[in-house]
Amino acid sequence: MIATILLQASGTGMGMQQLVVFGLIALVFYFFMIRPQVKKQKDQKKYVNELKKGDKVVTTAGIHGRIADINDTTFLIEVDNGKIRFDKSAISLEASKALNTPAATK
Repeated sequence: MIATILLQASGTGMGMQQLVVFGLIALVFYFFMIRPQVKKQKDQKKYVNELKKGDKVVTTAGIHGRIADINDTTFLIEVDNGKIRFDKSAISLEASKALNTPAATK
């Protein structure tokens, strides 16, 4: 029994077939998992770099405010009762897109 399993495993056709299957799985994984995540990170970085004083933002914690000052790594965000300093990575791209919808501007 073991001898037949070893003979089957040593066949070159089966090894090449498995290699092709693993290659296809890697391609699917790249196009459906890795590539969209990299694009999302690139869009987030571009959005944060294009923000300017006076823009309305929403943080990842859900705090809504307007940018009062920009430093190298932080934003000073003006809220109703004062100002809070946040790291640039705390700005949410998805929530800021929600601010630009017609329902949010009413």
